[in-house]
Amino acid sequence: MEFIALGYRSPAEFEEQGEILRRDAANVARTMISMTPRIRLDHSIVGVSDWEVSNRFYRDIVGAELVPHGTPPRVAYRLGDTQLNVHGPGLDLSSNVARFPVRPGNSDLCFVWPGPIQEAIAHLEGNGVQVETGPVTRLGARGLGVSVYFRDPDGSLLEFISYDSQEDGGGPA
Repeated sequence: MEFIALGYRSPAEFEEQGEILRRDAANVARTMISMTPRIRLDHSIVGVSDWEVSNRFYRDIVGAELVPHGTPPRVAYRLGDTQLNVHGPGLDLSSNVARFPVRPGNSDLCFVWPGPIQEAIAHLEGNGVQVETGPVTRLGARGLGVSVYFRDPDGSLLEFISYDSQEDGGGPA
């Protein structure tokens, strides 16, 4: 008799109204999502201790384009339409930084490798960069992929993830 106390004539009417409300709520949620602008990451920060060493590494190993960014030797590392702004020696950061500013060696960044993960491993090893972990299956922005982990010259943890194939990616995501 609870349905009567709520103003409904029968349990069927109560259930019908509940279904209408659920459908309306789902429509409102879809509308709100479609009204939210598509937000994406534009840039992040990496800290380095030596401009020249890091520039070579990010250019030759990660494939970044070195983009002048302020007074030399400051540069940014551009990868497609995403950019890593670089905080390094001699840079005046003023007050517009994180509460605990990024420092050399404390970043953890993942980059999409455009082919099979075995090619990424060969690229790293061919350039004298040690693979620290992997290949392992990981969950990335595009779903499951296969990753290998390595370090930049300052010790920041870097990852190449490949979405081409999930073979040889044993282990939990």
